[in-house]
Amino acid sequence: MKQRLGKYHLIRKLGAGASSVVYLARDPFARRDVAIKVASPQVLGDPDKGRIYSQLFLNEASLVGKLKHPHIVEIYDAVVTDSMCYIVMEYVAGGTLAQHTGPGLLLPLDRVVELTFKCTRALEFAHRLGITHRDIKPANILLASRDGNDIKIADFGTAITSRNPDVQTPVIGSPAYMSPEQVQEQPLDHRTDIYSLGVVLFQLLTGRLPFAAEDQAGLIYRIAHEQAPRPSSLRDDLPAALDDIVVRATARDREQRYPTWQAMAEDLANVVRDDLPRMRRADFPDSQRFGILRTLPFFADFSDAELWEVLRFSLWQRVTAGTVVLRDGALGDAFFFVAAGQLTVSKGGTPLDVLCQGDCFGEMAALNRGGQRRSADIIALSEADIVTIRGEALRHTSEACRMHFYQAFVEVLVGRLNLANQRLAHL
Repeated sequence: MKQRLGKYHLIRKLGAGASSVVYLARDPFARRDVAIKVASPQVLGDPDKGRIYSQLFLNEASLVGKLKHPHIVEIYDAVVTDSMCYIVMEYVAGGTLAQHTGPGLLLPLDRVVELTFKCTRALEFAHRLGITHRDIKPANILLASRDGNDIKIADFGTAITSRNPDVQTPVIGSPAYMSPEQVQEQPLDHRTDIYSLGVVLFQLLTGRLPFAAEDQAGLIYRIAHEQAPRPSSLRDDLPAALDDIVVRATARDREQRYPTWQAMAEDLANVVRDDLPRMRRADFPDSQRFGILRTLPFFADFSDAELWEVLRFSLWQRVTAGTVVLRDGALGDAFFFVAAGQLTVSKGGTPLDVLCQGDCFGEMAALNRGGQRRSADIIALSEADIVTIRGEALRHTSEACRMHFYQAFVEVLVGRLNLANQRLAHL
């Protein structure tokens, strides 16, 4: 193995396929580990395959710096020439979902639904940029955290964009995850990815693919002409709502599929909330937390990527009625949101206000670098869900996320001043 590739120090081979090899490498300038996908010299030297695979690498190289989302593998750099093609991308160490697609290897239902939900949000982000992936399968969904609760979607080499919607590439590899319109080489839109993710979800739930055949021609025929079966035909403990999601996502007629990623994401979130009783009442699954933040006016201008960032440094807790959330005179730098329930604000035992879902409180302490003493007692009137964000954590967020926090703080303070002025005017 060579020791260097351009400026990158190669460490070891991570894996190989029919057309490329992936290496773990070190970027000495950015001081980070990266994964480098290198086209096989034999493939590049082939008169026919070389042209096809060079185009795939060029296609992926065109996305350098564009797909910045916490659930998409970031592409840092690329080199595409007649004699050498490689893509430098974020290194993700957790393996792929392919390791959880066989009998005896399946993940718990709640994790399957949560990971699929995150896929829908990432693919919606790509869709808003005009990008359709076209190769969604378990091997292209990487596990991105130690606990296996996060994913990153990889390999946009076969993607089409709104700028090149008519670009077509031959069917490469198994068509098992492709939509009926894709195996028939018809025009595609985001609904082909919805179908493919539905097939992935089917396999994660059952350990099997929806269709099997003796050869590729037979498989393509079945995909093009048959409706995928219900997962419950292979597994009878599935919630009916989850069964319905897979059926709708894998509808042979794309007009019968989910029209948007948002619609599919909402149904998945509802399954987590309503149909998975094994989850403890005190749990806050990511799909639920994301949905709550997205509905709060404070976060209206935050992008999806910024909301996921907030989820990573926020603390969530459910408190019982009578719990003292803040005590008058206590020192602290955190601020809070009411995700559910009601809290009372009082001073010296005198009620001043009632906080409801969406209200923010304690933000002045976060804006003061040294923290600040609280000026009132805040006590739960009912069972309540509280989101806590430390001032120190806020100061280490991305610049865009921090800017949106400060803009929202200004709007909150202006709203409070206007309310105070209205009250004074009626005295």
